Amino acid sequence: MSQTKTLAADIIRHVGGKDNVKSVFHCATRLRFKLKDEQKANPEVLKNHDGVITVVQSGGQFQVVIGNNVPYVYQDVVEAGGFQTSSNDDTEKTGVFNRLIDVIAGIFTPILGPMAGSGLLKGLLAILVALGLLTQDMGTYIVLNAAADALFYFLPVILGHSAAKKFGGNPYIGMIIGGALVYPAIVAMQGAGESLTFLTVPVVLMSYASSVIPIILAAYVSSKIETFFNKHTHEAVRNFTTPMMALLIVVPLTFLAIGPVATYASQGLAGGYSFLYELSPVVAIAFIGAFWQVLVMFGLHWGLVPIIINNLAVVGMDTIVVGVLMATFGQVGATLAITLKARDPKTKGLGTSSTIAGVFGITEPAIYGLTLPRKKPFVFGMVGGAAGGVVGGMLGTAAYAMGGLGVFSIPVMIPATGLDMTFYGALIGLVVATLVSFGITFAFHKEVETGEQTTAEVAPAVSEHVGFPVSAPVKGEAVSLETVRDEVFSSGAMGKGLAIMPTEGVVYAPFDGEVVTVFQSKHAIGLRSHSGVEVLIHVGLDTVQLGGKHFETFVQAGQRVTEGEVLVKFDLEAIAQAGYDTITPVIVTNTGNYLDVLPTHVGIVEPNHGVLRVLA
Repeated sequence: MSQTKTLAADIIRHVGGKDNVKSVFHCATRLRFKLKDEQKANPEVLKNHDGVITVVQSGGQFQVVIGNNVPYVYQDVVEAGGFQTSSNDDTEKTGVFNRLIDVIAGIFTPILGPMAGSGLLKGLLAILVALGLLTQDMGTYIVLNAAADALFYFLPVILGHSAAKKFGGNPYIGMIIGGALVYPAIVAMQGAGESLTFLTVPVVLMSYASSVIPIILAAYVSSKIETFFNKHTHEAVRNFTTPMMALLIVVPLTFLAIGPVATYASQGLAGGYSFLYELSPVVAIAFIGAFWQVLVMFGLHWGLVPIIINNLAVVGMDTIVVGVLMATFGQVGATLAITLKARDPKTKGLGTSSTIAGVFGITEPAIYGLTLPRKKPFVFGMVGGAAGGVVGGMLGTAAYAMGGLGVFSIPVMIPATGLDMTFYGALIGLVVATLVSFGITFAFHKEVETGEQTTAEVAPAVSEHVGFPVSAPVKGEAVSLETVRDEVFSSGAMGKGLAIMPTEGVVYAPFDGEVVTVFQSKHAIGLRSHSGVEVLIHVGLDTVQLGGKHFETFVQAGQRVTEGEVLVKFDLEAIAQAGYDTITPVIVTNTGNYLDVLPTHVGIVEPNHGVLRVLA
C-alpha cells in the first residue's frame, strides 16, 4: 500500500470511520470534513501522525491540514471511503444562518454601489435646498431628484433581477415581476383607495415602491417554478412557455398572498427595530458603533443590510448607518495614534494611507494591517465607536437614504427640514469617536515596549544579494505571517513566508519556474522555481468556499512561467463584500529543505519587488 493510501486509511479511521463522514472536500492545504459527530474523531492522534501538519476544528468543519500533497491524499480518501468527489461543500457548508447571509450578500452586493451613489445625490440635493440654492418646485431639482430617487422607487424591479439571478432563475422574469408590483395603473388604484379582484378573489392593494422582502420571496418562488417547467417542457417551446407560466402563476400569487404577507413582515421588522431604538437610542447606536467592525470581519453585517434598506423604505429613516459611521471613525482614531507613535517609517506610511482610506470608509487596511494585529488598539477603536454612537443617539441622528461609506455617508443624514442638531450629531459623533479612540490608544498602546511586533520588526536585515529571491506575487501591503487569522498559516505550520493585503486583484509569478498546482476553486496556486523552491500563494482565507466564484485563472499545472506573468485574476471587492478576509499568505512550503526563509521587505510592495529570501 502506498504512503498516501495508508495515510488516507488512517485519517478515515481517526475521523470516526466513513459512516461518520457527511462530506469531504479539499482546499489548497487541507481536507475539510463535515462529520456527523466530532466527538468520535481523534484530533490529537491525527496531529501526531506523519503526513499530517495539524488539525483545525472550525466553522463546523473538521480540517486535517496536509500541505502540498492534499490533492493526492484527498483522492485516496475519497476512494477508500467511497465518498463523492467535490471541490466544495456547497450543500451544507455553513448551516442555515450562513446560507441566509450568503443569499442576502448575493442579492444586495450588486446594487450597493448604485444605491450609495443615488443616496449621495439625494444628500447633495438636501444640502442645496438647505443652502437656498434650489427649491423643490424648480425643474433642476425635479430632474435631479428623479435621478436620485429612481432606484429607490423602482427597487422591486432592480432587486427582481439580482434576486432571481441569485436563486438561479431568469433575471428578466424577476424584473418583470418587480415591474408588475409598481405598475402605474395598479399604483393609481392603490393611491385612490379603489378595490381590485383577481378571479373574484379580493386583492389587498399595498404600496410596493421601495419594498424589499416581497420581490425577494416572489423571485424565489419564480425560480422554483421555472425549474419545474424547464424540466417538463420540450426544449422547442420552453424559452417562451416557461416565462409565461412563471408570470401567470407568480404575479397573481404575489398580489394575493406573497406581497401582503411580506409587507406585513417588513412592517413588523421595521417596527421591531423602531421599538428597540425607542427603548434606548443611545444603546442601540452605541452597540452598532462598537461591534460593526466585528460583524464585518465575520461577514455577519450582511444580515443588517436588508434591515437598513427596509427601515428607509418603511419608516423613511435609519439609524444603523449612524453606528456604522461611528465604528469607522473609531478605527480611524486608533490607526492615527499608532501612526504618530510608530518609529518605523514603513509603519508610518501604512498608518498614513490606512487613516486616509478609513476617512473614506475603507477600514480593512487599518484593521488587518495595524489595529487587529496589535489587539488592544482594535478594542480601543470599538470603544471610540461606541462613544460616537452615544452622541448620535442622544442627538437623534439618522440617515434618510442609503449613502456611501465614511464621510460620504454624512450628506444623507440631512433631514428634509434642513440642517439641525440631528445632522450636527453626525459631525460631533464622528469627532468624538475619533478623539476617544485616538486618546486611549495614544495613552495606553506601546508600539515597541509591549513586545508586540511593529511592521518594521518583521523584516530582519538581509542582504538583497543573499539566497534565492521571491518577488511579491500581488500588489499591496506586505505584513508578518503572524497577523494572518488562521493558525495553520500564522503558526508557520505550512512553512515560512509572509502575507500581503492586496490592493489589486491580480496574482503574478514571483519567479521563473513551473506551475505545480492550480486548485479547482482557483483561490490558490502552487509554483516551483527552477532551483526547487516551492511557493504556495493562497488568496484570502476560507475562499475555497466560493468554489471559484470571483476568480479567473490564466495558467495550468505543468506550464512554465516567467516572473511577472499573470497567473490569476480575482475580484477583490466582491470577495471582501462576500465577507471573506482577502489577506494573501505567500508560503515557502518546502522551508525544511533550506537554512531559513526571511522576509526582506514589508509595507507597500509592487509585483517584481523582492519580499522573501530563501537561504540555502
